[in-house]
Amino acid sequence: MEAIMEDGVEKRDKRKRNVALLSVFSNTSLVFLKITIGMMIGSVSVISEAIHSGMDLMAAVIAFFAVRTSAKPADEDHPFGHGKIENISGIIEALLILLAAGWIIYEAAGKLMSPQPLSEPAWGVAVMLFSVAINMLVSHRLFVVGEETDSIALKADAWHLRADVYTSLGVLIGLLIILLGGYISPGTNLQWVDPVAAILVALHIARTSYHLIIESAQDLIDLGLPDDEVEEIRGHIAAFAPTVRGVHRLRTRKAGGDRFVEFHLRVDAAMSVDEAHRITDMIACSIKQHYPGTTVTIHIEPCNCARATVGSCGCFLSDESRQEICSKAGRKI
Repeated sequence: MEAIMEDGVEKRDKRKRNVALLSVFSNTSLVFLKITIGMMIGSVSVISEAIHSGMDLMAAVIAFFAVRTSAKPADEDHPFGHGKIENISGIIEALLILLAAGWIIYEAAGKLMSPQPLSEPAWGVAVMLFSVAINMLVSHRLFVVGEETDSIALKADAWHLRADVYTSLGVLIGLLIILLGGYISPGTNLQWVDPVAAILVALHIARTSYHLIIESAQDLIDLGLPDDEVEEIRGHIAAFAPTVRGVHRLRTRKAGGDRFVEFHLRVDAAMSVDEAHRITDMIACSIKQHYPGTTVTIHIEPCNCARATVGSCGCFLSDESRQEICSKAGRKI
């Protein structure tokens, strides 16, 4: 069973590395195209998108190395593994995007004060359309693998690219307004649309950066698992009732895509050490099958059925069951 779970974890890590590498290649291509076209036509919004994609490229590279490092097994210096590398990378990626947003606003403000006509805005429209298509495909793949492997680094990278999709659409609309306006009303000055679109891009990615920082920081401060996951874990433990009589002091946390679960388990005081060990192995395997990569720590305690109440120890026994058990043990409830 352990070998099967280890093989599953290895496949998970390989998928994470492959999709992170795909993001690196796609962002490299988009940075080259956007910066070339942006400089060629003199569009600050397209150049801002090139900078945005450049940040996405840096984020993709960070995510790639983060998922590689986080996949390393625990060692003497890192007994709980390397999972939090992903959280750190998520914060770094978000801060880089925030820095890029500030730079874009600065450049766009200058262009807004002194608007300059664009040459061949149709090229900008073409590269934005291409960018939207590529980023939609790659971000979708990142989201799928990120959710399936619970990788904060991949999900952060996916949000970067999805933000790029929306901002590219905004720049695309701005360029279309300038392009069509030149045909419909040649005398109208629409050059201000380009820097305004760039500022809107910057504000959007700054907002995305804020949310990524919050999400990445949660696991660094050992926030417990979401309530639905905790209930799933309790369900896996309760499935072994009435052999398992209760659970309490359940504590959870995450590091990257790895979960850590520990709790006290109440069992019959007369149960042998061998039997108690077998039960804990079965519970741990059940949780790990549902959440691969989880470290489960279980402390066994003898159950005093006279005090076995939901409030005191998370008892799984009904009143009738406790009455029967205590009667057999010669105790009174």
